[in-house]
Amino acid sequence: MSSLRVLPPLSVRAFSVLLLLLAACFAAAVLGSWFNLGPLQDWYPSLRKPTWTPPNWVFAPVWTMLYVLMALAAWLVWLRAGWPACRAAMTLFIVQLILNAAWSGLFFSLHQPGIAFAEIVVLWFAIAATLWHFGRISTLAAGLFTPYLLWVTFAAILNGTIWRMNA
Repeated sequence: MSSLRVLPPLSVRAFSVLLLLLAACFAAAVLGSWFNLGPLQDWYPSLRKPTWTPPNWVFAPVWTMLYVLMALAAWLVWLRAGWPACRAAMTLFIVQLILNAAWSGLFFSLHQPGIAFAEIVVLWFAIAATLWHFGRISTLAAGLFTPYLLWVTFAAILNGTIWRMNA
């Protein structure tokens, strides 16, 4: 009888790394959300938006799922390769997390959809590079990271459209 194992037996260290990666992802989420607090109530509703803009309530559950998937993807890469072998992938992972949080500050706090659009394009490339590096180590990790790239693709199109409609 053969056993299909996706993960090796988990140690306290492995579980600790997963918690660390979840904390890093949700730190980016909290920072990004902090930038949104006031503008979501006053500035953002005043903008012209395309009819296909999702309602505000959609964003929190989607981002929560994406941050969990991102952390799991990074964790699988670490489990598979260890720190030294996944240094480039993890560096890109941290860079894209920083860019992710920065986008909210540019768009919502500074009310700069044009600059935020340029930044989200850079973020998209950072996510794509991270996905590529993850895929070289773990196809499952790349699969878990893919919805994030797809959502940011949609977000970039939405950001660009809002910028154009309000210029």
